[in-house]
Amino acid sequence: MVVVGNGMVGSRLSEEVLRRDPLGARVRLTVVGAEPVGGYNRVLLPGLLCGALTEDDVAPGPLGPSHLPDPPVAGEISVHGPFSTGSTVTAVDRAARTVLLADGRRLPYDRLVLATGARAVLPPLPGLHLDAPGTGADDAPTAPTRTGALAHDVTVLRTLADARRLLALAHQACARGARIAVLGGGVLGLEAARALAARGVAVTVVHATPHLMDQQLDPQAGRILSRALRRLGIEQRLGTAAVRWEAGVGLHLADGTVLPAAGLLLCTGARAETTLAETCGLAVGPGGIAVDEALTTSDPAIHALGDCADADPGLVQPGWEQAAVLAARLTGENDTARYLGTPRVTRLKAAGIELTCLGDPFVEDEGTADDGGPEVLRIEDPARDRYAKLVLHGDRVTGAILLGVPDAAAGLVQLYDRGAPAPSDRLALLLGRALPPETADGPEAMPDRAMVCRCNSVTKGVLRSAWHEGAHTPQELAATTRAATGCGGCRTTVEKLAAWLAETAPEVGRTPRPP
Repeated sequence: MVVVGNGMVGSRLSEEVLRRDPLGARVRLTVVGAEPVGGYNRVLLPGLLCGALTEDDVAPGPLGPSHLPDPPVAGEISVHGPFSTGSTVTAVDRAARTVLLADGRRLPYDRLVLATGARAVLPPLPGLHLDAPGTGADDAPTAPTRTGALAHDVTVLRTLADARRLLALAHQACARGARIAVLGGGVLGLEAARALAARGVAVTVVHATPHLMDQQLDPQAGRILSRALRRLGIEQRLGTAAVRWEAGVGLHLADGTVLPAAGLLLCTGARAETTLAETCGLAVGPGGIAVDEALTTSDPAIHALGDCADADPGLVQPGWEQAAVLAARLTGENDTARYLGTPRVTRLKAAGIELTCLGDPFVEDEGTADDGGPEVLRIEDPARDRYAKLVLHGDRVTGAILLGVPDAAAGLVQLYDRGAPAPSDRLALLLGRALPPETADGPEAMPDRAMVCRCNSVTKGVLRSAWHEGAHTPQELAATTRAATGCGGCRTTVEKLAAWLAETAPEVGRTPRPP
């Protein structure tokens, strides 16, 4: 089996395969990644920007690919080891069942997995790319020829190399008393802007629509979020598009103004990386490579998962759940495993902002509960940067926007994940006063089925079992179960659970962990 892509999902797939088949008795695995480093946690890159994390913190955990046997050096493929970093696959020969690498080598496969992720979408703005000089007469120069590389003061944020580049721009901006312009007010743009502001960088977010995060928030929530971010030092230019980047000057806007800036971060969306799939003739849908519930493409010998596949792209948890399903199938552990979708929960990971979005909150044109439509509740508290909107169909939570109300968010996420009926007192639920038992204060009140880490589908019961098997510290629990190794939002809960278990069974807690 050859896996093309060693990002968060590709590396998770290799880990899931090796967990099930550690000696390679059923699967001979090779993973090829274009980046010169092994899989790492891209979700944590904003933490690297703000200085809260180091590069070691975003590297794979103790069970990640870099800690599995014998990874070869960059560009080298080991016949016994499963990893090749710094190698690019340029083509797939389906007839011969081989993949072609940029250096001319060919790798045969029985099963091929495409985990090529997504690429940043770049807007068609003049000034973003390095240009080759024109060759026309001095009084009539020809148009510059775009070379493809971004200008030295422009970057995206998809990789560790991008984060390093952005940090360099931020340091230069601080030294000059200048600012960084962030083009795009979606989740990534706001997380990056908040991280830069926490580092002391002056930041302005430019967003073409009238309110931030318009894919997840309604206008009312967008306005309150905008106000909260301004209080944290993040300036915004909303409802106006960018038209040109001018190095040494700044970002020219459609309203005729110029935003002075020393650097530009592009957070203008991502698109599934389907080039390999298209060139070898696989079916590609609007969201990526077309796959079925078994994550199989139009070629039965080729699978796809993660952001490149047309199956819940854009979030970490779906890709990791897909990796578990595909590993179970390919190793023979469960030939009938299917990926049936993941409840979509979006969290804005920005210090000082508590924002969680569930499902589909945009239902204003679907009628009311009286005529079979949704039930909608909304509370606004702009003076305290709080907004809560709850959407239910029948007794089931189908959408929510929860800004500045973490207690309500905790209970609603549990209800939404499980598809459980909501309490009849909807207002108390929206205020966080009618929480399901598993979200009550204190780990002792949580049932074992309560989900602690959504990114890795780790319940309290899984953590309890790992603790009794010898993982007694939060770090050991994370290494054993992967809890808190995704977005990191559950780290505090894992720490509380470890402390509670140590108090309730201290004699077990003193038992050394088996080697």
